[in-house]
Amino acid sequence: MPRPDLSFARRGPSNGSRGPLMLYEFNGYRPVVHPSAFVHPQAAVTGNVVIGADVYIGPGAALRGDWGEIVVKDGCNVQENCTIHMFPGVKVVLHPGAHIGHGAIIHGATIGANCLVGMNAVLMDNVVLGEGCIVGALSFLPAESVWAARQVIVGNPARAVKDVSDEMLAWKTEGTRLYQQLPAQLLATLKPCEPLREVDRSRPPITAQYATWSATRRSE
Repeated sequence: MPRPDLSFARRGPSNGSRGPLMLYEFNGYRPVVHPSAFVHPQAAVTGNVVIGADVYIGPGAALRGDWGEIVVKDGCNVQENCTIHMFPGVKVVLHPGAHIGHGAIIHGATIGANCLVGMNAVLMDNVVLGEGCIVGALSFLPAESVWAARQVIVGNPARAVKDVSDEMLAWKTEGTRLYQQLPAQLLATLKPCEPLREVDRSRPPITAQYATWSATRRSE
């Protein structure tokens, strides 16, 4: 029996000077990626996945639309080493402006508009996160849990501890806006390079554009 041709999987589609992308058709489903979105060459996107405008998908992220569907709507970001998957037949939706922090796992959940999911949080099957929620790092949201809009959610198992204030939501929105600007910057300037052997003294410093929530509160 002849072996299947996996040269496409090894090679990946063209991505200009940034190298091949790990985008894979599966069972006739091919990922859909808006031209303004940025999918890092080290992210893996498989099957029935739709990625909207100004979306950032970071290196190490895995979006597996093999058993169901993943829709990442406009202005979302899925950061480094995140996993998005589902049970068979389930649709995962990240509504506009959803912000998924480093290492988080979204398994069969629905993320409301302008939510923040903290680093290494886990959202299990059929979780519904209302819009404007903020989920703390390392939180565990159990299967079937439904959360009202604009809740601060922390812990394992998670619980809502307070409402998201207008100030906190504005802070979150500002941070997400940086990620919405990042795809255009990466598409324009990211390229493989050889390292310098010493620091270039003429390189300009990177100025602070954003601060943590704690630092923001202290400055008020």
